[in-house]
Amino acid sequence: MLKPEIKTELPGPLAKEWLSKDKRFISPSYTRSYPAVVERGEGVWIYDVDGNRFLDMTAGVAVLATGHSHPEIINTAIEQMKKLVHMSGTDFYYPAEIMLAEKLAEIVPGAANRKVFFGNSGAEANEAALKLSRFHTKRPYVIAFIGAFHGRTYGAMSLSGSKSIHHKGFAPLIQGVIHVPYPDPYRPPFGISGDEVSDAVIDYIENVVFKKLVDPEEVAAIFFEPIQGEGGYIVPPSDFFGKLRELTSRYDILMVDDEVQAGMGRTGRMFAIEHFDVVPDIVTIAKGIASGFPLGAMVAKSSLMDWSAGAHASTFGGNPVSCMVALKTIELLENGLIENAEKMGTYLISRLKELMKDYEFIGDVRGKGLMIGVDIVKDRESKEYNPELRNRIVDEAFKRGLLMLAAGPSAIRWSPALTVRKEELDVALEIFEEALKSVEKGGKRWQRREC
Repeated sequence: MLKPEIKTELPGPLAKEWLSKDKRFISPSYTRSYPAVVERGEGVWIYDVDGNRFLDMTAGVAVLATGHSHPEIINTAIEQMKKLVHMSGTDFYYPAEIMLAEKLAEIVPGAANRKVFFGNSGAEANEAALKLSRFHTKRPYVIAFIGAFHGRTYGAMSLSGSKSIHHKGFAPLIQGVIHVPYPDPYRPPFGISGDEVSDAVIDYIENVVFKKLVDPEEVAAIFFEPIQGEGGYIVPPSDFFGKLRELTSRYDILMVDDEVQAGMGRTGRMFAIEHFDVVPDIVTIAKGIASGFPLGAMVAKSSLMDWSAGAHASTFGGNPVSCMVALKTIELLENGLIENAEKMGTYLISRLKELMKDYEFIGDVRGKGLMIGVDIVKDRESKEYNPELRNRIVDEAFKRGLLMLAAGPSAIRWSPALTVRKEELDVALEIFEEALKSVEKGGKRWQRREC
């Protein structure tokens, strides 16, 4: 069984050279948690430019559903590149794009009578959903949730509500976006019991937003993540989306389900909203859809796609290589990877909850499938965020050869490739516990940039 192997100080000599060039030439807006300069990857393993081997529990920020350099993904890309690399699906026709659209129309919740718009990223998918929602309904307002992250382009950024730094310096944002509390059972809004959080949020929308801010007949859509990603890997109560569906149906408001991080098998279902037995009107997809190749998709009920030619387009969206890789990714998901995500996720959550017994600063373990958040707190009673300790844990894990990422104010996310095996999780858990032990003694931190 492979284990991480750290041969040099971190960063190593070659990594330092690349970091120096990065500082000179790369935008400082990028966020880097620690100085990992990656050269190659295989499965859940990463090798840096100095030959150090790391166990990757990030999957490129929940992108690499099939892991690094999956041979079937690589072969699919090579075969397609021999035929056609680009032609622009917004101006021409080619089978790969149509085949993938047909498949997505088949697998999204609600299935029949769906149409697809392709872009290159989750932000583009959400921009398309925002434009379509307003175009179809002829309504100016949309609702989104505090803690949400929908992307960094102007429309997507305006929908987001996870960190003020995402907005700082970019005002005015697009008009007509109203943010409401997300139903977080661990830290419920309004100071209520977690058992009442769904009703409280619905009541806030209906009796505060609709009665004091905007008429519901002017609201085009409600955007949501079925499990918040950037917000802290927050899982809402099981009854929330059913109650939200009742509310939106009453006023003919569209439900836009952002599955960019939670979708494509990550939670042990093809789409996370399937855990809640609700059919949204629009679904946005990216990240895991094409195993690392750039692709985003907005899938909507056909009756909603009533915009005319030229209303929206994307030169590179629906690239034939990305589309064929996405079809292969879906095939692999349907043939075992989704099942593995559910099984390995259940195992990982149980092991992490065991660790809670020994570490008082672990306040909560939550998630579905392989989308799991570990909340780091100052004390369990107050549930006060502890981002400094969280960052130290991530740093200590990196020093030991384990790649992890933060999520939200003080959570650590576990989002490994859906190919991960129990033995690999055991190694990760062993190193993670070493990192937990080490933070009590202090430890050097890397210089961080605000995410």
